[in-house]
Amino acid sequence: MSKSANFAAVDLGAESGRVVLGSISDDRFDLAEMHRFPNGAVRTMDELHWDVLRLWSEMKQGVAVAARKAGELKGIGIDTWGVDFGLLGRGDVLLGNPFHYRDARTNGILEKAWSIVPREQIFDRTGIQFMQFNSIFQLLAMRLGESVLLDNAETFLMMPDLFNYWFTGRKCCEFSNATTTQAYDPRQGAWALPLIERLGIPTRIFPQIVPSGTELGPLRKDIQEELGIGAIPVIAPATHDTGAAVAAVPAARDRNWAFLSSGTWSLMGMEVPEPIISPESFRYNFTNEGGVNGTYRFLKNIMGLWLVQECRRTWQRAGKDYSYPELTRMAAEARPFTAVVDPDDPSFLAPGDMPSRIADYCRKTGQPVPEGPGQIVRVCLESLAMTYRQTLDRIAACTGRKAEVIHIVGGGSQNTHLCQWAADATGCTVVAGPVEATAAGNIAVQAVATGILGDIWEARELIRRSFEVQVYEPRDRAAWEQPFARFEQLRG
Repeated sequence: MSKSANFAAVDLGAESGRVVLGSISDDRFDLAEMHRFPNGAVRTMDELHWDVLRLWSEMKQGVAVAARKAGELKGIGIDTWGVDFGLLGRGDVLLGNPFHYRDARTNGILEKAWSIVPREQIFDRTGIQFMQFNSIFQLLAMRLGESVLLDNAETFLMMPDLFNYWFTGRKCCEFSNATTTQAYDPRQGAWALPLIERLGIPTRIFPQIVPSGTELGPLRKDIQEELGIGAIPVIAPATHDTGAAVAAVPAARDRNWAFLSSGTWSLMGMEVPEPIISPESFRYNFTNEGGVNGTYRFLKNIMGLWLVQECRRTWQRAGKDYSYPELTRMAAEARPFTAVVDPDDPSFLAPGDMPSRIADYCRKTGQPVPEGPGQIVRVCLESLAMTYRQTLDRIAACTGRKAEVIHIVGGGSQNTHLCQWAADATGCTVVAGPVEATAAGNIAVQAVATGILGDIWEARELIRRSFEVQVYEPRDRAAWEQPFARFEQLRG
């Protein structure tokens, strides 16, 4: 039987969203972008939100374009970032615009949570990296702030689950994104209800959790009529964008490999069959997020290219509109190892004047202050490469497995200097690509769910044959030793 089908991937990122048409045949996996639209935080007074209704409108427009182009779609799948959510009230009405994870209402929330439930107990129950914007801490901030929205909430839905509900009428949470909440117990395979209760968060709001690859149902009739398309099935892929990206890693099954999903965030880890909840993973603040086929992604969330993105926005506001290729070129020409920064320092989390914050960090830590866009960007990229090295070392300590190769996927795989510096800093071979890993993984999971492909390894093999990758071998690793020692001293 010929294996051929068309699928639509709705891929929402922190800076943009798009709808991608994926076509699978016996020997080829092709992607074509149908519709792209901007995304980002919307500030109202002193709060940051997502413009959820505009996103919904753009998604529908893109799905309609993809359906008309394909003629027939076997499925539609949605993936987004993690942790953020919407609350439905009586009559399933959306209660307010979902908050953006960078909103300041969770500042200081970790210490408040740990005063209720000790940090060690939260990690032992959930196995998730502590980040102030994890869903459970957003909900705790709402409770402590006596939020009328939380008081009136009847259903909690992660962002992709909210859009899936609007498409199909089915309310549930998909596994990969549910695990990012820090309200999921991987040992029990269910919501961590005792922990949720101890934090005073209503347990009634948490819906059924479904596995990656679940068919949720056909498009609602009103959506079909509005868009002029048929009863296309909606399939929950790995709805967390990193889960989708890792599904598309073109790795060989018999090698020890690490993944690095590189974009606004850098998410680096290994695919493992069971969560790793241990004193070492707690000490290093690693996370166990759900993957495809019931696997887990043992990983570290790293601030990623956010520092460069915010620097660029700051320079744009000052009238200097540098492109990313220009900034990368200037970084390559700048002096190496002027200073190092910890990309995960809390001072870098919120939007704002990132060049000034980097300068302040260097002054505070007794280092030379980088001057000019090229030097600043080089400091950011070199510091990311050193973060990758430290992260790989700690993954090896927790798993007993040393990576032979790093697969870098996503937009950051196009940054040739970052890829080379990652190889140099870690001593690993780096395989960069595919760029469109998130959309490819979204579609791959749909294809497996519908029987077009046999399993995720068949999908990865097809992706490996279909997309070009770039290989980087380590060079002059010795030059990184002294800067890395300084980096480890600062980061701890």
